[in-house]
Amino acid sequence: MSQTEISLNSHTSDVNSVNFSVNGILCTCAGDKTVRLWTVPDFSELESISPLRGHTLYVNCCDFSRCGTLLATCSTDGKIIIWDLNTSRKQAVLEHPSRGGIRVCKFSPNSLFLVSGSDDETLCIWDIPSWRLLRNLKGHEAFVQTCAFTPDSLWMVSGSSCGEIRFWDMSLNFGNCPLKEQEVHDLGVAACDFSILYGDNGEPYENGKYLMASCGQDSFVKLWNVICNGVLNIKFTNRYILAGHTAPVLSCCFASHGKLLASGSVDKTVRLWNPLNGTALKTFEGHTRYVTCCAFSFDSVFLASGSNDKMVKIWRLDNDLQSTDASVSDTATTANPSPVVSTSSSSMPNLLQSDPSDASDWQKPVNRWTVDDVCCWIGHIGYSEYEDNFRQNVIDGSELLALDQSTLENSLGIKAYGIRNKIIRARSFLTESVTTATTSSKADFDYTPDEFLCPISREIMQDPVIAADGYTYERAAIESWIKAGNSRSPMTNSLLLNQQTTPNRTVKMLIQRHITS
Repeated sequence: MSQTEISLNSHTSDVNSVNFSVNGILCTCAGDKTVRLWTVPDFSELESISPLRGHTLYVNCCDFSRCGTLLATCSTDGKIIIWDLNTSRKQAVLEHPSRGGIRVCKFSPNSLFLVSGSDDETLCIWDIPSWRLLRNLKGHEAFVQTCAFTPDSLWMVSGSSCGEIRFWDMSLNFGNCPLKEQEVHDLGVAACDFSILYGDNGEPYENGKYLMASCGQDSFVKLWNVICNGVLNIKFTNRYILAGHTAPVLSCCFASHGKLLASGSVDKTVRLWNPLNGTALKTFEGHTRYVTCCAFSFDSVFLASGSNDKMVKIWRLDNDLQSTDASVSDTATTANPSPVVSTSSSSMPNLLQSDPSDASDWQKPVNRWTVDDVCCWIGHIGYSEYEDNFRQNVIDGSELLALDQSTLENSLGIKAYGIRNKIIRARSFLTESVTTATTSSKADFDYTPDEFLCPISREIMQDPVIAADGYTYERAAIESWIKAGNSRSPMTNSLLLNQQTTPNRTVKMLIQRHITS
């Protein structure tokens, strides 16, 4: 397994996006409201201009223009900032008409357009360089989480949190017409990307034939044949289903030469695939929380990944993987050395299988666990920062079985309700049967949908309410925000018309179902 080339630890919150420019700059952005720039290949921070500050809430995505001189960043604050890297200044600040939070922004390969996707369920197409809004695309029925252009910039695809994608013809009145809707991932599409190749033997795309990758909450990476012969003739068929991740997949991207595909997952791993034949190549491990994003450098020497552990890791690819002749010869860490060629759900392999090397760790009954066993288990489910708390309080297996919410909060110092609940759920999972625990993904209880987290506190909501801006918050958090003298929305920065809140019973029901499932 390849080793981490370098770890970048300047961010103080979740890393949400990473991206390389063609001229050797790495951009990273995070929940700490900052955008940071790093030189390649030494990965030292560009202190003359980094960090870039301008957003007031989570920065969700970053993307370079094809020439590398412009950088677009977008945020939950509802703004897209265009940075001129030659002057280190803002060239433009853009907002959707609704002023909703922005989750994704992408430049078109021909540098004519910028597209942005929002919590308001729309996309906006912006003209470069006038930054004039050309079209506000409507049709999705959930948050727009991802978008991608075909290599020739003729088509754009967008994906939403309800699992659908839509095709947009960029040559027809700037994408005014939604052309096709397709369900591709149960529970939500997290990311998508297009390759410069199409054929099984590495032939380049041509005549409207494209290869697209997508990933989502169903724990799959999927490869699609896309054939576009006009607005009324789009063929969209599955080529491969790539199985190996054991939890939702949040990111996927092609290398510039098209013969490598990377994916990052809630299971804390980054995986490399050969997209031409659907085989697994390599698995990178090192993050301690779920991997939110990944990107290749333009020369395919480096792969960057970002995580909720606040770290950016740079993986130097082996020489055989850097080459455009990348093959499947390196299978030392592959989870599935043969292609998965399946389009039916009935033939999908069981993804609730953990690494077999972990199985022996949890064979003895929980009530016979030592303190070291418990601490090891806490680290195993992703909360190693609390190991010392458990050790200092001499929590062995018997004590673990007796823990409740109050003890976790008051005696063990775990203040976040969501984390306490996940630990209790993980323990319940253990006590059902040791066998079940060993065959279940250790990431199953390490993921909470973003919609269940309060935008202010970033903790799972116990009493969700809808504020005047239409967004849902934890009641205590939004009331504290208003009492502190804030008259504007924490999400859109627009004036709150009133201070009233309405219980969101639907979200509360979904959260309770998620907690008890």
